[in-house]
Amino acid sequence: QSLFFPLITGLIGLSTILAVYAGGVEVISGSLTFGNIAEFIIYVNLLTWPVASLGWTSSLVQRAEASQKRINEFLKTKTDIVSEENLEREIQGKIEFRGVTFQYPDTGITALRNISFSINPGESLAIIGTTGSGKSTIANLIGRLYDATEGTVLIDNISIKKYELTSIRSQMGFVPQDVFLFSDTIYNNIGFGVAQSDEEKVKKAAIDADVYDNIMSFPLGFQTRVGERGITLSGGQKQRVSIARAIAREPKILVLDDALSAVDTKTENTILNSMKKIMKGRTSIIISHRVSSAKLANKIIVLNDAEIVEEGTHESLFAKGGVYRELYEKQMHATEVEEG
Repeated sequence: QSLFFPLITGLIGLSTILAVYAGGVEVISGSLTFGNIAEFIIYVNLLTWPVASLGWTSSLVQRAEASQKRINEFLKTKTDIVSEENLEREIQGKIEFRGVTFQYPDTGITALRNISFSINPGESLAIIGTTGSGKSTIANLIGRLYDATEGTVLIDNISIKKYELTSIRSQMGFVPQDVFLFSDTIYNNIGFGVAQSDEEKVKKAAIDADVYDNIMSFPLGFQTRVGERGITLSGGQKQRVSIARAIAREPKILVLDDALSAVDTKTENTILNSMKKIMKGRTSIIISHRVSSAKLANKIIVLNDAEIVEEGTHESLFAKGGVYRELYEKQMHATEVEEG
């Protein structure tokens, strides 16, 4: 391409020079007039640019063909995650894991080993553990980004494999650890996935996520553009906008995958206070390495090395004096040092 365009430009100039030279020779010999030469040069220029455009278009087609081959390879790739029965129904929100073991196919690492628990509709479960204990893998299995190697994941007593993927995922809200916001307005970010971006739903989600006052403090309110990956917002504001987006569709199941790990303790406490309202009436999974987040849940499970090592309420686990209490005391001490 670097050679093509200079070559075309050079040929255009050369054709004009040749026309003038050859025409000049003929004028001297008396075969042509000056008018004939001028007419000929005009015709050459009229023909030159369409031919040059044709060559330029040919170059674009060749580049597009190479790109299309790569795109076709991607489009022809078939996913392993398919529905067995394409079941579409409104869920209540009960989640159950029965003897679930999961091994990542690429690495062979066992992320979960014989995991069993259940959550009733409207209840909340906190999953606590250190990095690499398998917390996020549970979130991925609930959203069916992967299928369990062994065991079964059930939603409302039906295997998750039987649900139509779009149907089941549309009834879930997911807040990842690494918040992603589109380079668009706050309104469009929160309303993403909401039918016709229902204004009342967007506003209610912002209020429930405790970010409405922050939004209205901006000169353009909901029409404020957040910039690349939400660069114009603080860490806490980005996290709350992400939470608002997750709940705007009024999901029956809400999964928070270490959603508060990137914010400071003060911001975390602000978000946690609003979480009580958000989780009310919907099945909620709070995945975190911070014990402060777990106190909101009806039940807590503690993961270590891909297995459940403790299970119960905050009070019962604290009284037990095991891994949970050790984590709690370490984090409380770290918070005191940070504040002191």
